[in-house]
Formats: sequence, C-alpha cells, structure tokens
Amino acid sequence: MADTPKVLPSQVLRAIQGKEGEHSFSEEELAALRAQIIEERAKRRAEAATNQPTVVVDNLNIVYRIHGAGTGRGSATGALSRIVSRRTSPTIREVHAVRGISFVARRGESIGLIGRNGSGKSTTLAAIAGLLPPEKGGGVYTDGQPSLLGINAALMPDLTGERNVIVGCLAMGMSKAEANARYQGIVDFSRIQETNPHAMNLPMKAYSSGMAARLRFAIAASRDQDVLMIDEALATGDAKFQAQSEQRIRELRASAGTVFVVSHSMAAIRDTCDRAIWIEAGKILMDGDVDEVADAYEAWSKQG
Repeated sequence: MADTPKVLPSQVLRAIQGKEGEHSFSEEELAALRAQIIEERAKRRAEAATNQPTVVVDNLNIVYRIHGAGTGRGSATGALSRIVSRRTSPTIREVHAVRGISFVARRGESIGLIGRNGSGKSTTLAAIAGLLPPEKGGGVYTDGQPSLLGINAALMPDLTGERNVIVGCLAMGMSKAEANARYQGIVDFSRIQETNPHAMNLPMKAYSSGMAARLRFAIAASRDQDVLMIDEALATGDAKFQAQSEQRIRELRASAGTVFVVSHSMAAIRDTCDRAIWIEAGKILMDGDVDEVADAYEAWSKQG
C-alpha cells in the first residue's frame, strides 16, 4: 500500500504562492519539500518509462455526425424517408472531437488529462474504454480491459445499494465469493451508512448524487485495475472522501496499474498524477511533468 504523503504537492504550492492553508513552512522547509516532491516524481516517471505499455493511442480521431433537427429532412419522418429511399441526409454536420491524438501510457503511471470543457478529454477516455469507435487510420490498443468511472457511470436505480455492489463487482470480473468478500470494505470506503445506517437496503434512485458517486468510486477502486479511468469523479463527495479517493489512486499507481484522471481541479491533478496531458480543441498541446503542464495550462487560462 502506498504511504499517505504528510504534505501534498498542492499544499506546498499554495504555501509557495502565499495562500492560506493548514500548514505553515519556513522558506527552507518549502524549498526542501519542493525538491523532494520533484525528485520523487522524477524517480517514478523514470521507473514507469521502462514498464510495459498498457495503453497505446495512435493517431486517434473521433468524429460525431449530427443530423439536422426539426421537421422534414432532420426529423424522424425525414430519416425514415431517407432509409427507405437509400438517400443520405444533406444536413449532416461533422464535429471533430478528437484530432490525431497519440500517446503511450505505461504501468505505474498516473496521468491527468486537463483542458477546457469540450476539449476532448472525456471523449478520449471513452475511446480508450472502447465506447467510441475511432476513425479509420488510427486506433487504441490496451493491455487488459480498461475501467471507466465517471460521474454518470451507470448503476441500476431500482436495485438496492447492496445489490449494486455485488453486480458491479461481478461486472468487473470478480467471482461471487470475491464480491461477497469485498462487500464490507466497499461499504466502509464509501461511508454510505454514516448518515443512514439502512442506506444499503435502499434503491439507488433514493440516493443523493454524492452518495451514488461515492459508492461508484468505492466499487471501481475495490480491486487493482490494469487501467482505471476517472472522469470528474473526484469532484464529488466531501473533502474527507476526496482525500480517501486520491490516496486510493496513489495505491493503484503503486501496484503497477495505470490511472487516468480527468478533473478541472489542478490540486487533485497535482496530488494524484506525475504526468499530465493538456488537450485543447481535440489536440494535445502539451504532454509532460504534471507541474510543468499544469502551470502552463493555468497561465494560459488566466489570459482569457
């Protein structure tokens, strides 16, 4: 299990920037902590560079084809007419969500995908998960079955929390015995029963969005994954649960898994990732050390 860092990278950065926080450091302590963080990240990245690839993204292009709306040609009636007559729609609009993205991810890496809304981050993860087909001429190659965890990840609303835990574990390839053995640990991690001792007996549709998000994360992170992709799921829950989640990501990374994190929180990215990929308008603008990429992105964002 990875050790929980006494001081997180984002806390050191806030102190350097003169922002208030729960820690106070002398200039000498800040310099030493900063140097230690940089050294540890460089060591992990050097070790990961020799590890086996888990994801190879090669010239990935994703295009959404959107039909015109309204009556006539863009309506269901119009679509049926085209199917019968074998005509194509004259109002199809193509949206290039991802444009020629290429990178390699290796075991032991935790990679943050950053960028504005609509930049192509979530689309890239969906393609890695096999949920979106790439255009001809490019592809995605993975070692094992990637697991995508997003804020809208599906659980069955009419089933109880208890049943969803078991079904979720089975869907990840666990045996019934393994699912039962991990059940209590998942419940404890999610802290679902802290506010309602009977919550696991309630249908998921009775859960708040925060409760459901915590349970989703607890299920997905209950076993070591070859490739775990987390899409904004760290933005849910209270500060305590976010800290738990970030620690679990570090543990997954330490167990030689590969973790992708999509988040608008640069603090979460800095605290869980060693590498960051900045995507803008479907293209990679920068790929490298998490601090260097996050600093460049934040400076660019401030320019408006």
